[in-house]
Amino acid sequence: MARRRRSLFILPVIVFACSIAGGLYGPKVEVAAAASQSDDLDQDVRNFSKVLSLVQENFADHVSADKTVYKGAIPGMLRTLDPHSNFFDAREYQLMREDQKGHYYGVGMQVGPQPNGKTAVKAPFPGSPAYKVGLRPGDILVTINDKSTEGLNTTEIADLLKGPRGTPVKIVVSREGTPDYMTFTVVRDEISRKSVTDAFWIKPGYAYVKILSFGENTSRELDENLRRLGENNIRGLVLDLRENPGGLLNEGVAVADHFLPKNALIVSHRGRSAPEKAYVAQHGNRGRDYAMVVLVNRYSASAAEIVSGALQDHDRALILGETTFGKGLVQTVYPLSDNTALALTWAHFYTPSGRLIQRDYSNKSFYDYYTHRDENARNPVDVKMTEGGRTVYGGGGITPDEKYDVPKLDRLEISLFRSGLFDFTRSYFGKHSPSTLSKTWMPDDQILAELKTYLKAHGTVFTDAEFTKDREWIKRYLAREMYTSAFNVDESDAMFARTDPEVEKAVESMPKAAALAESAKKIIVQRMATQGK
Repeated sequence: MARRRRSLFILPVIVFACSIAGGLYGPKVEVAAAASQSDDLDQDVRNFSKVLSLVQENFADHVSADKTVYKGAIPGMLRTLDPHSNFFDAREYQLMREDQKGHYYGVGMQVGPQPNGKTAVKAPFPGSPAYKVGLRPGDILVTINDKSTEGLNTTEIADLLKGPRGTPVKIVVSREGTPDYMTFTVVRDEISRKSVTDAFWIKPGYAYVKILSFGENTSRELDENLRRLGENNIRGLVLDLRENPGGLLNEGVAVADHFLPKNALIVSHRGRSAPEKAYVAQHGNRGRDYAMVVLVNRYSASAAEIVSGALQDHDRALILGETTFGKGLVQTVYPLSDNTALALTWAHFYTPSGRLIQRDYSNKSFYDYYTHRDENARNPVDVKMTEGGRTVYGGGGITPDEKYDVPKLDRLEISLFRSGLFDFTRSYFGKHSPSTLSKTWMPDDQILAELKTYLKAHGTVFTDAEFTKDREWIKRYLAREMYTSAFNVDESDAMFARTDPEVEKAVESMPKAAALAESAKKIIVQRMATQGK
């Protein structure tokens, strides 16, 4: 029985080795490798099997195959390849699929740890079962189905809240201002999370929309939002891709398709065992060529870089912000046994001008790579031109056309960002009804004075000068917390975007974006006329 179990755990390793050697489970089936290569692979697999058996049979303590293979051998092997090839255990694979699909079954709320070790409700999602029964931000979770939350992390608590559709879950919470525990019975349902926030008008003629990630419904959600606003009335659009980690390639292509002319090249990829494949706009923008500014930062990656790179290379939009992450590796996910999966890199992305998006990850630790310590990195040899003749560089993500430096948080801001404003909001709404706020509300002098008193009473050390210096930042971030409690997280996000100095800068940059696109059009026409002679 033990030998049979070992063979089940060795199988994923063999599948992985085969996928590298011959593309067996890859996007393209290759001709069989030479006999000598096959012999080498067989020998490698036998050696691995022997080592695994020796470890399991002779190590001083009991070692499970889960630990030696799924948490040791496979991840260790992948770390020798690149930073993005990855192994997903059963839970990680399930979460990845939920993220891509944009829905799961549960109560529908975000939870987070508190400095005192407790876990609090951060935000019930609008319209979710948790929202409908009256759970509020700041509620401290005490028990879930009579199981204490003491000592549980947020992942374990989230697992308790999820479950089959239609099943009840009893949640007991402690709420500020309420002497006794409160009990809620919530019936689990399908929880849909949008990947595109509700678009809105920043000012007449100028719209804003944020794409959080690229899931299975992103392009449809974007189309619906722009249709709801009345896209023909848009003079300028702010497309916010900040903190967007990417996602599905086909959805990134579909989003770029919406803004580019039909047949425009969007992205291409190629790899050692994969021929070059190009993706072009199938539908096109149907003549809608309003000005665009795309917001990016160092956490914009993958599909977000495909979109911003395509719009930049075609001079369709002005890119504002920070240099993006630089993740230009293509992964295919291969399902394995025991509901696990392998994400394996098999190609590189290239923008329409031919520049490589991927940052160099050789001769550095994965820590340095992921913390983006080379934010100004670019390959001086990978020099390309946009359609309008502007110089762009590859090898280091997408460099913005205009840089926007976000001020670094100072000591007081860091302290308030971590928990201070959330704790004050929880205390405030323990004494005041959320209905006292209007959707145009912003913190006034009285609220700021209450906050100041609360912070000092609860051990936050700061000077009056520091508080005065950070006043505008405090007002905006406090409003975000209080809007979440008084209304919902969507209203909070909309308010936060409306008061964002970088969004304001994007609107101010619309004339430059329009001029950029118009200049490119003239150059393209002149080039075509010259070529036709």
